[in-house]
Amino acid sequence: MADLRNYQSRAQTGEMIDQGLRAYMLKVYNLMALGLAITGVAAYLSFQLAFSNGEITAFGQAIYLSPLKWVVILAPLALVFFLSFRIHSMTVSAAQTTFAIYAALVGLSLSSIFLIYTGQSVVQTFFVTAASFGALSLYGYTTKRDLSAIGSFLIMGLFGLIIASLVNVFLASSAMQFAISVIGVLIFAGLTAYDTQRIKELYYEADDVAVAGRKAIMGALTLYLDFINLFMFLLQFMGNRK
Repeated sequence: MADLRNYQSRAQTGEMIDQGLRAYMLKVYNLMALGLAITGVAAYLSFQLAFSNGEITAFGQAIYLSPLKWVVILAPLALVFFLSFRIHSMTVSAAQTTFAIYAALVGLSLSSIFLIYTGQSVVQTFFVTAASFGALSLYGYTTKRDLSAIGSFLIMGLFGLIIASLVNVFLASSAMQFAISVIGVLIFAGLTAYDTQRIKELYYEADDVAVAGRKAIMGALTLYLDFINLFMFLLQFMGNRK
């Protein structure tokens, strides 16, 4: 009888952990989806405000042509570093607000893609990215294989990708840009699976509400960045230029 009670207790504990993990991961995905929705709306509205009757407005000149464009480009980077380094001392609501502001700033900076690519190709690429991301994230969540070694390799590759992109700013080589795009898709495809597994492993049943909330926000931010980067690299392949 004692063995049976112990078995039932372990089974109940395992079931509670599974339910807690599912709730935690669902929160991560919901926050990520909210961030993507804010980014999409901000990008579309920014582009609409930048042009009127085919003419660029004062707002468009400010964010695309004036020195303010550098603030638009660099502000999301500054805010994501701020959130990453300060989240442990922030309340959950403050962290969520910061994440939402960050997503809106990314949308503002990405609104320029509508100047380069047709709206239809942007939408098509988004859905391709969403399908690919979903499959890769599901693999990372369900696989029993340890992806930490692959993740370390991908992170090193990411640093190399950043350096190559900076070099190509000066070289302006189309062949090098194509190679960067291919490698970028592969790296962020792999990081999507790796990061999902890592976020899942960060879950701990005994975390209090605040700690679990901060973990969920950082997990959402990580997957959000994977999605955005995968989308941008795929857009270079699939996007129809105007």
